[in-house]
Amino acid sequence: MVFSSLVFIFLFLTGTLIIYYIAPKKLKNTVILLSGLIFYTWGEPVYVVVMIISTLIDYFAGLVIWKKGDNKVIRRICLIVSIVMNLSLLFIFKYSGFFADNVNAIAGQTLIDIEKTYFLGLDFLPVNILPIGISFFTFQSMSYTIDMYRGDIKVQKNPINFAAFVTLFSQLVAGPIVRYSDIAAELDSRTVDIDKIYDGVKRFITGMGKKVLIANSVGALWDTVLADVQAGVPVPAATAWLGIIAYTLQIYFDFSGYSDMAIGLGKMMGFTFPENFNYPYLSKSISEFWRRWHITLGAWFRSYVYIPLGGNRKGMKRTVFNLAVVWLLTGIWHGADWTFILWGVLYGVFIIAERLFLGKILDRLPDWICWLYTMILVVFGWVLFASPNLAAAGAYFGAMFGSSGTVFSDSTLYLLMNYGAVLVLGVFASTDAWKIIVEQTEKRLPALVHGLMPVCTTGVFVLCTAYLVDATYNPFLYFNF
Repeated sequence: MVFSSLVFIFLFLTGTLIIYYIAPKKLKNTVILLSGLIFYTWGEPVYVVVMIISTLIDYFAGLVIWKKGDNKVIRRICLIVSIVMNLSLLFIFKYSGFFADNVNAIAGQTLIDIEKTYFLGLDFLPVNILPIGISFFTFQSMSYTIDMYRGDIKVQKNPINFAAFVTLFSQLVAGPIVRYSDIAAELDSRTVDIDKIYDGVKRFITGMGKKVLIANSVGALWDTVLADVQAGVPVPAATAWLGIIAYTLQIYFDFSGYSDMAIGLGKMMGFTFPENFNYPYLSKSISEFWRRWHITLGAWFRSYVYIPLGGNRKGMKRTVFNLAVVWLLTGIWHGADWTFILWGVLYGVFIIAERLFLGKILDRLPDWICWLYTMILVVFGWVLFASPNLAAAGAYFGAMFGSSGTVFSDSTLYLLMNYGAVLVLGVFASTDAWKIIVEQTEKRLPALVHGLMPVCTTGVFVLCTAYLVDATYNPFLYFNF
């Protein structure tokens, strides 16, 4: 069940919020827990077991770490168990097939044959089906145990409250990655008033508009071009560039739209989730891009990998090593394929280069050149990220640089005529221009802005609903992670 679906909006969300608002304060977390389990089970009736196992592991690990506060050995064992068990779940379901394929390829024969995984003697869980959002909820749950071990948070003794943290459906399967420390106080006590609900609804509809009206529209263009490249159809270079620009917009509005909807849903229920995007396509370096893109993932790796490895406190050689580890893991986190690994390595190489020497060069160049450098690398990175395998990525790069022998054709013009308007809208909306316009107008004409905002929000909701009534194309890209 995706957020941008009529079933979610008019059935699940409406029903859940009604029950949540009328429930007594002491039962609100129970409503969150049950609604989260129903939400996840809707799409993954079997794999909800994986989420429950991850939740139980970290809840009990946290309790033991708290009770054995003076016993460093037991505390460390609990931490190791939590990390190993969560990473094992990730490996089994997300990476075991990739591992087996590569071992078999190196050996030249089938040494490992993974078709199913087994839980409690049952063999009904095929490994080739990835539990939705497993990378998100395992990281969120695991952060609690790590922070408990460090002494950064207080123990959560109430199993309902802890399970509500993990199963909070608004950010359960595609982030933002909400660490326990982000909402610990709100889990125990929070308020919901009309202002929070209004802000939440407005934020949710903003994200819905990004997702439905922009991401879905440009995504259809990307799918068309990619399908032609993979089918061996000669694709003009301009068409290939048009396709990957469409994907560049699609993945931003898809993921940032989802994050907006998640943050809005959190507000409706009294939670404040961390921001996940800050206009990343305005960046003037790769380092800046990753300070603006998927902010919560970057913060997770910084807190739990980069800093524990030593960060930048042990000299430049160690800093380079630490950055290399983080970006290799970032690529692996996103998917079990060499395309994702190379995607992470690409960013790691340029972030290290910017740390060593390239950053000083960029500081002396005009802003537009720095922006162009950044966006070209980001677009190249999305080719790797979006391609199903290295061969497909190579074919697409070839098309971008003229392997078809043509630069422009009638099909390019046809695609421009059909998608030109939404591409322009997407480029404009990916900047902070609209935000600046609204803020400046509000300073001069506050009554006008406050009066028009509900009208515009309602209009976007009506347009999205009308689109979804007949929509057949409505994916969420980050559900795959």
